[in-house]
Order: sequence, then structure tokens, then C-alpha cells
Amino acid sequence: MKSLKKQRRVQVIILTFVALIISTGLIGWAMQDGINYFRSPTQVAEEPPGASETFRIGGLVEEGTLVRGDGETVRFSVTDGGASIPVTFTGVLPDLFKENEGMIGTGKYVDGVFVASEILAKHDETYMPKEVVDALKEQGVYVEPEPES
Repeated sequence: MKSLKKQRRVQVIILTFVALIISTGLIGWAMQDGINYFRSPTQVAEEPPGASETFRIGGLVEEGTLVRGDGETVRFSVTDGGASIPVTFTGVLPDLFKENEGMIGTGKYVDGVFVASEILAKHDETYMPKEVVDALKEQGVYVEPEPES
């Protein structure tokens, strides 16, 4: 009788571990497309990602590069002071999107151009995403905003 209880307990433990391994694998597989790594323009220029990889790029919209095309297509360059990457985006830009301001775009790097599927701009005059600040500081071009009084 004792061996039957012991055998059931071992079976339950093994079944639990198998279920845990399978569920962990399924969660990892489901999340592989949902994880977008951040890269600065310098990192993209040094090690261009594959055309199928979705990632985020951030920096400042380079002055003099913002061109509105036919329809909703917009072209501009994003820079961190070390490198500039051309960007194209088809859609409606955020209201606070303009030259010399911080932005983060999600998309793919195809034939030397970042094709953005989403553009985020800072939400007020002083905010800039941490990743963009870090990339600009790394290049030595970040200027601390003056405190408002």
C-alpha cells in the first residue's frame, strides 16, 4: 500500500515538472515577437540588424531632414550625435513630433533605411525617454534641460 502512495506522489511531481517546462516554453515562444530591443543610431550603424528583426531606435530628429511626402509618408533622420539613420514612416505623427526633439520608433531596418511602424514623441517639453538620454550621453551630446521655476 505504501509503495502505491509513493508511486502516485512521484507521478504527480513528474507531471507537474513536465507541465511547468511546457508552459515556460510556450510563454517564451509567444513572447519572442513581442520583445523589441532598443538600439541607438550608432549601434545600428555599427552592427546593422537583419531585415526581419523588429527593434526600437531612438534619438533626436535631425534638423533639416524632416520631409513630408505624398499622403501620410514622412521621411527624416534620427541621430544620437554619432550616427544618423534615415527613417520612413507612413501614418499620423504625434503632435509634439518635430526637429531637434527626442523620439523613439519601432520598426525594421531594410536596405539602410529604418521603416517605422510606430513613432513615439516626448509628451512634454522636458521629458525624454531614458534610453534616448543614455544614448545621447554616451555620444557626449546630451544637454540637461533647465529647471522651470
